[in-house]
Amino acid sequence: MKKMYLAMERELMVASQKNGTWQVSHYLEGMQPMCLARDPLNPERLYCGTFALGMWRSTDAGSSWHPVGDPSHFRRPPSADSIAYPNVMAVAVSSTESSNGYGVVYAGTEPSALFRSEDGGETWRELRTLKELPSAPTWSFPPRPYTSHVRCIALDPSAEGRLYVAIEAGALVRSMDGGENWEDHRFLAPIDSHTLAIHPLAPGRIYSAAGDGFIKAGTGYAESLDGGESWSRSDEGLHHHYLWGAAIDPVDPNTIIISAAASPERAHNPHNAESRIYRKEGDGPWLEANPGLPEPEGTIVPVLASNAVEPHVFYALSNKGLYQSSDAGLTWQKLEVPWHEYYLGQHQQALLVVEE
Repeated sequence: MKKMYLAMERELMVASQKNGTWQVSHYLEGMQPMCLARDPLNPERLYCGTFALGMWRSTDAGSSWHPVGDPSHFRRPPSADSIAYPNVMAVAVSSTESSNGYGVVYAGTEPSALFRSEDGGETWRELRTLKELPSAPTWSFPPRPYTSHVRCIALDPSAEGRLYVAIEAGALVRSMDGGENWEDHRFLAPIDSHTLAIHPLAPGRIYSAAGDGFIKAGTGYAESLDGGESWSRSDEGLHHHYLWGAAIDPVDPNTIIISAAASPERAHNPHNAESRIYRKEGDGPWLEANPGLPEPEGTIVPVLASNAVEPHVFYALSNKGLYQSSDAGLTWQKLEVPWHEYYLGQHQQALLVVEE
């Protein structure tokens, strides 16, 4: 059975299909979910980071949620073995690192910091050397220039302990040893990655959808073929250069989709939004791939996802609904998940699609 976890602006929606009908449940209501991850070693264990209310965990495939460990928002000051900041912006669970039967969990926060748990989220240790990088004083998130945050975490499925962290904004950094030591931002690496992806069939290849193109057209999409040592840009066919989401075909690392807008305002403001999805195969150009999607005007830039066990299938989540493509992004169909009118004015943040 397919199950969807949708981080809406003010709640977490869990949707599953039964007898052809989508059924939904709502959790973490009134909160602001920001990120989602599933433990590949314990499929019923999921994590959801929230803005201002810390990390939450489910041990029953999303049927109930509880605060992780000793959350900082429940104690002042936080205990030494908890996540020190209440704004949890990114989470990832390793398939190659395990301890006590759990996949190692990484959580990124605002202000920019990274935490590691080796016991399923009960306790956490800050990986402090991240903040000692030479580029750290330059990190700044434009809407709140006094701070920055960990926007996304990508774990390499082919190299134990290798991870990439994107700071919004200012750097994309790498660790080869589970976050104990870090290598700073490389020349030509994206500085404002909104989504990082790594494909298990393409070792060493990193995909980045970034906001860099808003400053300099042609720099929004970036790839590395050597584990982040060097980077190249491919923008042929792109007419919208502020990139947000990205997803890769589960069985074809050369088929990529991205979501894009002309500017941050057009991407995120529900009153002025206009966004599109582009698709790329191999060395070909980017082509708009919007048949079946709602009109670009009024559509907040979509979050994109794929499901490891569904070849050539993509998913797109925006304020207009949840959409599926069964032909590798060429055409789209709306999934009849119950949709409230007030979602039209909201910005969804994350989408996780799994099989049970």
